Amino acid sequence: MGTRTEPEMIAVPPGRAVLSDRRTRRSWEVGLAPYLLTPHPVTQALYTEVTGLRPSAAQGAGLPVESVSWGDAVRFCNALSRRDGYAPVYRLRADGFRADGEDVEWDAAANGYRLPTEAEWEYACRAGTTGPRYGPLDEVAWYRGNSDERIREVGGRRPNPWGFHDMLGNVWEWCWDVYDAEVYGTYRVLRGGGWFDEHWSCRASVRRRSHPTFRVDDIGFRIARSVLR
Repeated sequence: MGTRTEPEMIAVPPGRAVLSDRRTRRSWEVGLAPYLLTPHPVTQALYTEVTGLRPSAAQGAGLPVESVSWGDAVRFCNALSRRDGYAPVYRLRADGFRADGEDVEWDAAANGYRLPTEAEWEYACRAGTTGPRYGPLDEVAWYRGNSDERIREVGGRRPNPWGFHDMLGNVWEWCWDVYDAEVYGTYRVLRGGGWFDEHWSCRASVRRRSHPTFRVDDIGFRIARSVLR
């Protein structure tokens, strides 16, 4: 049986994130406790190792897993937590939770893997920088202008100052948050832009939304863990 190792994670210091939404012209500030975040999106190799599944349209062990829904990502987090001996973060009130994700609860006392909040995602993406991107786009991201319109292996572009790769470009990433419950119901937040997107989508502040059952070949996710005292 092969050796199994836990995913690499980077410690993110506490701080504050200011988020904004162009549609509503609203901005808001979120205080953040320290947390851990993987340096790149979940790979197909890890996803298959944990779940036995190969959902991606483009196959490759080092490619980000894609064609996964928000619900798939939640189930993966719980499965990986159990594998690595942590308490699963998500409580699913039914054996197969509802398609819209309304019956998924976050257990704040659990120490397992989870999706980042969008505030955690943007704070880690910016890594102390203040511009729309943490570096020149062609150096830090795979997007339509340089990807040859195909997904790329994780870690192939320059990381941000805190060591995170692919925060912009390659695949959009699911976050925990509901986008706007009053207008879009249970739609969840996506961040970061993807390999088929134009440059304007690959900015630290850009928010996208989709139904939690949606699957497509430019959406993946990365995972976080809370630092519990």
